[in-house]
Amino acid sequence: MAKFITIGERIHCISPVIREAMEKRDPAPILKRGKEQLEAGATYLDVNIGPAEKTGVELMKWAVQLLQGEFDNVPLSLDTANKAAIEAGISVYNRAKGKPIVNSADAGDRISYIDLAAANDAIVIALCAKQGVPSNNDERMTYCQEMLEHGLGLGMEATDIWFDPLYLVIKGMQDKQVEMLEFIRQLKDMGFNSSGGLSNVSNMMPKHIRPIMDSVMMAMSIQCGLTSAIVNPCDQRLMETIKSADIIMNETLYADSYLEL
Repeated sequence: MAKFITIGERIHCISPVIREAMEKRDPAPILKRGKEQLEAGATYLDVNIGPAEKTGVELMKWAVQLLQGEFDNVPLSLDTANKAAIEAGISVYNRAKGKPIVNSADAGDRISYIDLAAANDAIVIALCAKQGVPSNNDERMTYCQEMLEHGLGLGMEATDIWFDPLYLVIKGMQDKQVEMLEFIRQLKDMGFNSSGGLSNVSNMMPKHIRPIMDSVMMAMSIQCGLTSAIVNPCDQRLMETIKSADIIMNETLYADSYLEL
């Protein structure tokens, strides 16, 4: 993986507008969010339908076909606790622009999401945790190795397991941030791909601070070797940071118009 991969987070059932659209199968709000994120520079779109225990299978199929049909087979991250729904989404998924992402596994109760990805030739985001927050990087690495061995044993390529270092809320866990960045560096040194929910770091901060904090954390994470992140691509400051980092890391050829690309 070279150029940084952004996974747009804004098609999420936690949003009242999106939740209602999913319940009513109303395409307009979902397509609006998709268009905004892609125009802002998102590579993948995350489709988070929540637990969706009763309707998840049909809902995920509908969402996948809606988004890929409208946006020229945009690659998607399928995000739900309903494994059958992810499998259903993959069954109608067009891989022309990239493999589907299964979001997400961990080393505990959700390790079977790695099995799901392996069986369907998908990428999986693998959270380096088992229960709760790991106490240190040695524990993170133990879980990383467990999931890696599990995936390789099922025939997966290591490059299709994107390890999530577990971004933590700064407001209350400030002392854990440097450790998390060091873990990203360890993943890079081992040649692994990585991803994670970046906006966790600024949770509970004032609205005017969040874009600043997210952008700085993104720059520091990319410097440490992060290869992907689940982000709000409509945050202009954040996307400018990512595009500039790609220039500095020599992953994108500089042009005066690079921010517009």
